[in-house]
Amino acid sequence: MRAKLILPTTLFAAVIALSGCMASDIERAGIGALGGGVTAAALNGNVGTGILIGAAGGALCDDVNLC
Repeated sequence: MRAKLILPTTLFAAVIALSGCMASDIERAGIGALGGGVTAAALNGNVGTGILIGAAGGALCDDVNLC
């Protein structure tokens, strides 16, 4: 099970890191939504929830100095 989490976690972290290169909150939210959806699909989770969480994380990452 742990090996299954390494790739999606790495992908999600890379997407969040790249979202810092975007200029606006909307662009970062889009990248975060993509990463959240892909991660949720890879983990057989709810893709809609992954998209929402990823979009929120992408949009807010600059507010908490994460990206």
